[in-house]
Amino acid sequence: MNRDIPIIEPTPILKKRSCRVIAYTIATLLSYGIFITFLPMWYFFDLFFAIASTLLSYLIIGIVRAKIRNISIPQIQQEYAYTDLAIATWYTSRVLLCEIDDALTVD
Repeated sequence: MNRDIPIIEPTPILKKRSCRVIAYTIATLLSYGIFITFLPMWYFFDLFFAIASTLLSYLIIGIVRAKIRNISIPQIQQEYAYTDLAIATWYTSRVLLCEIDDALTVD
């Protein structure tokens, strides 16, 4: 039996540079946000607080990633595995409506 999940919409391609910068920023925060919280906590406080903040930020960033994925990716396609950049691209194009400026220009 063929039980493939149908692809209704491909991952959107962001055309504007500002939209791509927003998507890459969100993807970087989703990927490396744990380390961004670890290093200042280790520098300013103790290693114990850094490890505790790493575990807490791992949970928080995982919840944020799941929420962003559920909000932006169509319901049928959510069973696919997406990278952080693909999730950020879907979020930028669907929720932030980054490409809406092209449709609103007056000639």
